[in-house]
Amino acid sequence: MPKMKTRKSAAKRFSFTGGGKVKYKKQNLRHILTKKSTKRKRNLRKTGILAGENVPVVRKKLLPYG
Repeated sequence: MPKMKTRKSAAKRFSFTGGGKVKYKKQNLRHILTKKSTKRKRNLRKTGILAGENVPVVRKKLLPYG
């Protein structure tokens, strides 16, 4: 059986923690920042942890060797 290919678009967006959780950069911090509050922008800087039914999809299908 040949090796599975990594989805390169997903590899650029997601990474794994030591415990196997999926990290990602939060959205909405690129433009139109004047109307967003400072607190909201500060919280968007933090990395997000992917939860729910999306985790197995990322782990198995998009990043099989991650």
